[in-house]
Amino acid sequence: MTYQAPVSEMDAEVADFKPLTAEEAQRLRDANPVLSPWWVIAAQVGVGLLVAMLALLWVREWSAAWSALYGALAIALPATLFVRAMQRSPANSQAAMLRFAVWEMVKLGLSVLMLGLAWWLIADLHWLAMLAGVVAALKMYWLALVARPKLLKTELKRP
Repeated sequence: MTYQAPVSEMDAEVADFKPLTAEEAQRLRDANPVLSPWWVIAAQVGVGLLVAMLALLWVREWSAAWSALYGALAIALPATLFVRAMQRSPANSQAAMLRFAVWEMVKLGLSVLMLGLAWWLIADLHWLAMLAGVVAALKMYWLALVARPKLLKTELKRP
């Protein structure tokens, strides 16, 4: 009687692995284009301007518009710094993960700091308008992930 060792899931997955052909890989890239993070930041600033205009129309005070715009910029400016830091090429994957974690904490800290400084930077601060700007800018991350509109898609860099 011969005994056959059970196959683990990992071994089964390796055995079932089939590399893609060049044409299949190209079709996969075309079906899932890369979303540029700069479009997301531009959308954050754009929605911040829109919320600022709505705040101005609703409250009829410029301080409400500045508060809303500042709220959106408190999200978009640290995100810009984060994107710039992430675009540098990593030495290895562990260094990239560490850099991601560190810069994410820097981004969060800067956003909190900017929101805390709003009291001193904006005369006659409207908290609700600033909160509306923050929420609208944060929603752009979800819009980028869920909707992925054609306008935000960019071409892949081909060698």
